[in-house]
Amino acid sequence: MKKWLLLFCLSLLLVLPLAACNQNQPEKIKVTEVTHSIFYAPFYVALEEGFFEDEGLTVELTTAWGGDKAMTTLLSDGADIALVGSETSIYVQSQGSRDPVINFAQLTQTDGTFLVSREKIDNFTWDQLKGSTFLGQRVGGMPQMVGEFVLKQHDIDPHADLKLLQNIDFANIPSAFASGTGDFVQLFEPTASIFEQEGTGHIVASFGSESGKVPYTTFMSKESFLNENESTARKFTAAIYKAQQWVDEKSAREIAESIAPQFNDTDLKLIETVVERYKKQGSFATDPILDVKEWENLQNIMDEAGELPQRIDHETLVNTIFAEDVAEK
Repeated sequence: MKKWLLLFCLSLLLVLPLAACNQNQPEKIKVTEVTHSIFYAPFYVALEEGFFEDEGLTVELTTAWGGDKAMTTLLSDGADIALVGSETSIYVQSQGSRDPVINFAQLTQTDGTFLVSREKIDNFTWDQLKGSTFLGQRVGGMPQMVGEFVLKQHDIDPHADLKLLQNIDFANIPSAFASGTGDFVQLFEPTASIFEQEGTGHIVASFGSESGKVPYTTFMSKESFLNENESTARKFTAAIYKAQQWVDEKSAREIAESIAPQFNDTDLKLIETVVERYKKQGSFATDPILDVKEWENLQNIMDEAGELPQRIDHETLVNTIFAEDVAEK
């Protein structure tokens, strides 16, 4: 009897540490992003500064290279969370989804593209686009819709006052412009700044500064995932909020140094330049709350572009509970 009791105690001593180790294992979250861009700096800060680990999470990140692909990955359970434009959740809902895609943490709050001219223009005015060839973004995406919205704000009909090219894939737009297509092009960073450094083009305006606040890029999940993983969603949102506050407080140089491992092929000074440009125009949200005004501005832009399938209430596709909870602490 004593021998049996001794063996039992020894087995407990071996098993309990293993159980404790398993309980301390971080929870893995699969995230897919629409593209890999300095525009998403706060997200990469959260990764590089260990904010997810602080919350007991580890992120497995993949890049979808396109809004449609990112949403397909999310809907097919290839990812738990998608970082993509909020317009995609509206498209999914309009198709009668039984498991709505819910926006729960906003990352960027302005458009992230810039107007690049082939020729250097010292005193740019928007009416200089009239009669030009404009290389725009793909139809139905936020860059294209914001681009057309801004042009109309400056009394330019994008389909009558200029030659609008929208038949080039997102990934090939920069190379098309570099090879001679278009007088103007709508580009994300760091490509816009790289072109300026090379003399390929010249940044003359910011679409983000012109369009106002909009939930341009947001973390979203299927409603079923959020219902079944509330604690996980709250922890994820808390890590994002920490990063947003960190970015808001730090200099462009410090942010660039933090996210540099995410962009090994990009010069540190260029990363700093891009971060500074986005900080200056307020592109990085300082909290993850997607409010009603931003949601309505998004739908107004979609409607103006003729891409809004139906108006959907903020409360239907936006969950601010996690964001409000972490922002209040």
